[in-house]
Amino acid sequence: MKKAKLLWIDLEMTGLEPEKDRILEVAAIATGWDLEPMAELTAVVRQEPELMEKRMVGEFWEKNRASKEALMAQNEQGKPEAEVEKELLEFLDKHFGEEVILAGNSIHQDRKFIDREMPELSQRLHYRMLDVSAWKVYFEGAKRKKFVKPEAHRALSDIQGSIEELKWYLTFLK
Repeated sequence: MKKAKLLWIDLEMTGLEPEKDRILEVAAIATGWDLEPMAELTAVVRQEPELMEKRMVGEFWEKNRASKEALMAQNEQGKPEAEVEKELLEFLDKHFGEEVILAGNSIHQDRKFIDREMPELSQRLHYRMLDVSAWKVYFEGAKRKKFVKPEAHRALSDIQGSIEELKWYLTFLK
């Protein structure tokens, strides 16, 4: 079986502070350098409803009420973090060789949560990452070109959008 090179991950969290917020939803897509999906995994991490109510407040959540409601509604069907981490490790074992490069949009932020909440997964990841937001900064600043992707704030659709966004930037290199 052909082994994947990039582990595209998107996390939905209660907020952006790793010390206070928690992972709610995970999507992972394995691709090669051609950016074509080889496999995908989605999972819901169950969190205490009180934590969700306390942390999922403010302007972002007010503007994204539908996403908030969907994340809260699926919480009961979620699994403990350790179980989701185990599923991700099994995903890596099945689809990757030795090197696992994390990819995504602003992936450094997701990596902070992975480092804190999923230490075994963190240890399997290469220190280098492919961050689509670096391409975004360059193309919007230097080339005045902007990729418009839907902001669903759901893990799977967001990571699929990140892959499409990088493909779009790469069309300018041909």
